[in-house]
Amino acid sequence: MARALLLIDLQNGFCPGGNLPVAGGDEVVLVANALMASGRYDLVIASQDWHPPGHGSFASSHPGKSPFEIGELSGKPQMLWPDHCVQGTEDAAFHPDLDVLSIDHVQRKGQNPAVDSYSAFRDNDRAALTGLADYLKEKGVDEIDICGLATDYCVKFSALDAVEMLPGVKVRFVEDASRGIDPEGVKTAIAEMREKGVEIVRSADILL
Repeated sequence: MARALLLIDLQNGFCPGGNLPVAGGDEVVLVANALMASGRYDLVIASQDWHPPGHGSFASSHPGKSPFEIGELSGKPQMLWPDHCVQGTEDAAFHPDLDVLSIDHVQRKGQNPAVDSYSAFRDNDRAALTGLADYLKEKGVDEIDICGLATDYCVKFSALDAVEMLPGVKVRFVEDASRGIDPEGVKTAIAEMREKGVEIVRSADILL
């Protein structure tokens, strides 16, 4: 059995200076590095938003729409975002201070232009799987610590999917190694995760 650390979208695009910055997003990188260096994990996975140009979740793909408005994608309501984390761009690269040499597996997501993908495990339509759940099963993972950007979107949905798709696996959310977009959204996300059985911890609980 094994313990895994899942780092969600620690990319330039979600840090200050990026196209979809999360306030304080860069502050979690040093915490993530400390967790990786702690020796507590058998496996480190990093998800990476990897959108093709003109992705359907981009406001620029919807004439007359602006970022952060609700639009439609494949017949379903969709939050429209600024163009971000486009494949091969600096915006999509991992933060330069992240210890990428300690990452064992990179899980890319959001590559289908017709559907968004917050979770590292599957697209938002809950039909197209990334393969991450099978990968973790093959590695015998029985505990997962999840953190990154942003708490109220990709981190939350990854944690909830981990609980649902990996029954019996202990899932923990590392609060101080994460940042969110909206403070109220963060509170709601943490409450949702806790309700579904995700344990809320801080890095000090792990590093002690």
